[in-house]
Amino acid sequence: MSGASEKPGVLDGFEETVKDFWASRPRRPHAGRKLAGVAAAIGYRYGVDPVVVRIALVVTTIFGGFGVPFYLLGWLFFPGESDEVSGFEGLIGRGRSSVSPAFAVVLLVLTVVSTGGSITGSWFDGGGLISCALIAAALYLLHRSRGHLNRPAPVAARTSYPAFTGNGAFTMTDTAEAPSPARGWDPLAADPAGWDLPDAPQPAPPPQPSHHGTQRGPRPSHHGSQLGPRSKVGSATFALAVLTAGGAVLAGLNGATWFDAQHIIGLVLGVVGIGLVAGAFAGGGRGLIGLAVPLAIVGMVLTAAPFKDFDVRGGVGDLTQTPQSQAELLPLYQHAAGDIRLDLTELPEGAPYTTTVSNGAGDTTVTVPANADVTFDCRTGAGEASCFGRSNDGISQPALTGTDNGPDGVGGQKITLHVSNSLGTVEVRRG
Repeated sequence: MSGASEKPGVLDGFEETVKDFWASRPRRPHAGRKLAGVAAAIGYRYGVDPVVVRIALVVTTIFGGFGVPFYLLGWLFFPGESDEVSGFEGLIGRGRSSVSPAFAVVLLVLTVVSTGGSITGSWFDGGGLISCALIAAALYLLHRSRGHLNRPAPVAARTSYPAFTGNGAFTMTDTAEAPSPARGWDPLAADPAGWDLPDAPQPAPPPQPSHHGTQRGPRPSHHGSQLGPRSKVGSATFALAVLTAGGAVLAGLNGATWFDAQHIIGLVLGVVGIGLVAGAFAGGGRGLIGLAVPLAIVGMVLTAAPFKDFDVRGGVGDLTQTPQSQAELLPLYQHAAGDIRLDLTELPEGAPYTTTVSNGAGDTTVTVPANADVTFDCRTGAGEASCFGRSNDGISQPALTGTDNGPDGVGGQKITLHVSNSLGTVEVRRG
């Protein structure tokens, strides 16, 4: 590997920056790593806190899924601290690497699979490509601004080991002749250059007399505790994240169906991730980690659980309705959180009735007349659904659909119901 340790000149363009990045790419250290040392390598190479790099990888994993493929790429193409070449270069015979060829093949397969999954199967529409672009842009800007820092020195390639010759207790032959420096008598026959003796202790400075005649020890230094100017990156990012969340919620309330809970959290995570990258350049913004971690956990939960129908519209609290006419029956009963109880037993017989009940989190109960002919579909993202004696329970269960004509058979009042919950219990029963 050609890793130059000298400071480069001004990088004129994109191609030169990419070539210089490859020539002086980060090396995975032995100390400070959590898994393979990819985040620590980037942090040490560009003078960035490795914790910020790890948080950024977590954010890009949640916000699009490309954090995992990037980590595998770093594991495959970043050399180890004492390696001549990276694992991929070692696989094709370019030099020595601590990553075995078999494990390099495993990493290559995992990288291809995870890259395809992040691009085609992301919960955030287009998030895989977006997170890939964000990582590539962050690395490019880091190298443009800090590529001259901590450039790794090249590791000398091992050719052959010279045979050990000479006279002494550890030689296998006494025919070799080697010049020996003139030295005094040594009863142990040991080379003084090999002695490892501790340095002489430095005398402690004498105590200084105080104004009252008593002696005091040396005054402790406070230079290390001085704080620099406080960065405004964290505050600005937090304010922008709040504005983004508020704007997304308002857009959802005004009918923009794209702004559901997953996408809102994804947008806020994206803003926090940009703030962390900006803080890595400007110095600061570490407080954003306390915001990114719980958001990432919530985003992971929402990704794993089927809450895609969760809606922030309709308000919160319990809702109880008993319409008594066609005019009082609403086409849509919608709530963000709380219990919904809809009683349709007071409706007069006549024209067919159709209504939809949508609840974000809470229990939903719909009561229909005893002899009505009801066409229904009932579903819940996580919880129990029970409609006319049919039920299912769990997460992401299929909807219960069908028609129930009641105990008297066909001929009753026609009612069509669409009942859905994101989280909670759904029940449709006869009164």
